[in-house]
Amino acid sequence: MVTALYRTYRSLDFSQVVGQEAVVRTLRNAIEHDQVRQAYLFAGPRGTGKTSMARILAKALNAEGGPNADFDPTTPIARAIAAGTALDVVEMDAASQRGIDEIREIRERAMLQPAQGSYKVYIVDEAHQLTKEAWNALLKLIEEPPPHLVFVFCTTELSKVIQTVRSRCQTFVFQRPRLQEIVTVLRRVCEGEGIDAPDSALSLVARGASGSFRDAISTLDQLSAATGKKISVQDVLQLGNAVEEDTLFRLCDTIVDRDVAGALVLVEEIAERGQDLAQLTRELLEHLRHLLLVQHLGHVPESLPLTEESSERLREQANQLPEPSVVRLIDLLAVVIEDERQGGDPRLPLELALVKVTRPQADLARESLVHRVEVLESRVHAGAPAAESWGPSPVPAPAAGPAPHEAAPPPAGPPAQELTFDQVHDAWARSVLPAVKERSIPVASLLVEATPSSLEDDTLTLSFKSSADFHRALVDDPKNLTVVRDALYEVTGRRLAVVTTVGEVDSGADHHREGPAGEQELIALLKTDLDATEVEESP
Repeated sequence: MVTALYRTYRSLDFSQVVGQEAVVRTLRNAIEHDQVRQAYLFAGPRGTGKTSMARILAKALNAEGGPNADFDPTTPIARAIAAGTALDVVEMDAASQRGIDEIREIRERAMLQPAQGSYKVYIVDEAHQLTKEAWNALLKLIEEPPPHLVFVFCTTELSKVIQTVRSRCQTFVFQRPRLQEIVTVLRRVCEGEGIDAPDSALSLVARGASGSFRDAISTLDQLSAATGKKISVQDVLQLGNAVEEDTLFRLCDTIVDRDVAGALVLVEEIAERGQDLAQLTRELLEHLRHLLLVQHLGHVPESLPLTEESSERLREQANQLPEPSVVRLIDLLAVVIEDERQGGDPRLPLELALVKVTRPQADLARESLVHRVEVLESRVHAGAPAAESWGPSPVPAPAAGPAPHEAAPPPAGPPAQELTFDQVHDAWARSVLPAVKERSIPVASLLVEATPSSLEDDTLTLSFKSSADFHRALVDDPKNLTVVRDALYEVTGRRLAVVTTVGEVDSGADHHREGPAGEQELIALLKTDLDATEVEESP
């Protein structure tokens, strides 16, 4: 039986570890300065090298001639530790050996002196699965071990390790490696196994591994077996573990162009090639995250796993695709992923998400309406016409690249539509007063005595009857004026200043007259001023 490549190419000493420089530096210093602790806790995502680092630490502690960070990995004891056959290094899987009986056995054997090296090392994998009783049985031994005993606990879920144990361990959090670091390891495996693979294919494998060395090498192992050690980009795509970068850009371009048919056809092509649509969804989410970063930072971060050509393309697309559309699609794709986790087919939810974000007017959900308003606002604030079409923009989104010293003036777009007095006057009773009432019923009752009289230079004048000067004074309160201005902005989309005056209302208003008000007028006043409701008397 052939050994899996990820086991064959595990790091054998500190010099071979990739992507965990801080952990390596700390452990080397501890060994060199005789500051080795009694217990270590290695936490981090799967496939980041926690168990391999624990074995390297065990080799360094049991090196020939005493602890040595620069040990020889070819010595018999180092090779025995790597193979899992060393007497002084015990590895146990807490997923299957999680009870108190196993811990009692450890306590009995831990007191024995090492048979070959200087230290007895216990490596506990998936340590978070130990029972609470098992942890409690270990506490005393972890805190006050014999001088020759070292524990190394490895876990993917640090939060599940009880706090009393964490406080007794020196904790190292392993980071996900960068894409280029995974490619470096894959290239080393290819050279050792005689595998012919271009960097573009290895980059795809690395992207599909989601930050796991083990997953990346396992995928490479599978591809090597399937292709006779000659791997192409198309081979990686057919395996379904990655999505070509160009596909992600093309999908987002269909959203920029509002090309629903193009988006659906592209998904159809990907499905016909046999690629995993769930993987496509995850890769598209990561691409959208990159777009958001560029839109907010103003440049492409160096930490993103992109070539110079891809960085430029990402910058251009970040300028073309409105930020509200990016956020809306992220929300929709999160639903697709959750549905896929429940066992559903991701194809239809993915296609629906693309349709909803590409043609928001076809979606009457509240979130879609909010998205459409945000898109329109972003266009207005950028100086573009407030139209719902946001294809190639006459004024691009805020520049995503480093700002030049002298930015070129944006191309002139059509002027924003003027707001007329007639429009405000017509909308006053129908839309503005209800909008005010939603915010404050008392302010709405005060405005019943007012009517718009003029609109000049974005300043609206409200006229009150001479008998309503008290109402006018209350409306002039800054808090009440803010309510009126916000309601006007909601209805008109313009930030209008508001001033009040006392004078005669227009000819369309009710004329002032002598004498007491009639029954119908009293009912109307009760409805407007006190928000009363008329109730029919039962016969």
